[in-house]
Amino acid sequence: MKVVFSKFHGAGNDFVLIDNREQKLTLNTEQIAFLCHRRFGIGADGLMFLEQSDQYDFEMKYYNADGREGTMCGNGGRCIIAFADLMNIKKNQFLFKAIDGLHNATILSKNNSLWQVKLQMTDVNNVEKNDTYYFLNTGSPHHVEFVENVQDIDVFTKGKSIRNNTYYGPKGGTNVNFVSFENDVIHVRTYERGVEDETLACGTGVTAVAIATALHLGSYQKEYRLHAQGGDLQVSFDQHENRYTNIWLTGPAAHVFSSEIVL
Repeated sequence: MKVVFSKFHGAGNDFVLIDNREQKLTLNTEQIAFLCHRRFGIGADGLMFLEQSDQYDFEMKYYNADGREGTMCGNGGRCIIAFADLMNIKKNQFLFKAIDGLHNATILSKNNSLWQVKLQMTDVNNVEKNDTYYFLNTGSPHHVEFVENVQDIDVFTKGKSIRNNTYYGPKGGTNVNFVSFENDVIHVRTYERGVEDETLACGTGVTAVAIATALHLGSYQKEYRLHAQGGDLQVSFDQHENRYTNIWLTGPAAHVFSSEIVL
């Protein structure tokens, strides 16, 4: 079986994208995990199908690197907008369906193989505040922990220990974010479930971090600048007590290459 694909990344968070609007391709868990494998396959943090929708511009189906269907991916959402443009769905504004509901998105600019995309995220209706961390769901569940210097953290070891601990394990586990501040920039490192490792950026993660930062500092600003290991992202939102609406994630989506692979 021949699979035609494109490789994209959003601030270093990389994906295999497949146009499946004709519903001709079905991949099982092992095949998806193989395609995402960095030594034996293409290599990616996740895989997405661009699928046909009768009501919206398209439907996004997202799978983690372990081959299992995942929850919402913010960087993936931006990349699939750029991929839709590459696949000749020529619009500046999109409305598409994902596992957590509908998402608006806007292509702000395009320069050769690099797009800037603004993606609307789902509302957050509650943030759980604890002594040492925050927990919230921004389309995917996120543990947010503020530290003195995020570069000193062993993200893999500490993130793995939190990801499926006795609190989160019965709920399916969580993504884990470590955060510190430097020169008005929020520095973020994330351990992602499904990838089971640190990724260079996480869109739903930086969204969760921006909201947690407003609570942590006790002050609200319209836009937050965040630096992930793979690049810079921006998050804006409206705050109404413990409810957050009009949430937008802005950042790059880059086309790396397109090719085909035989399974």
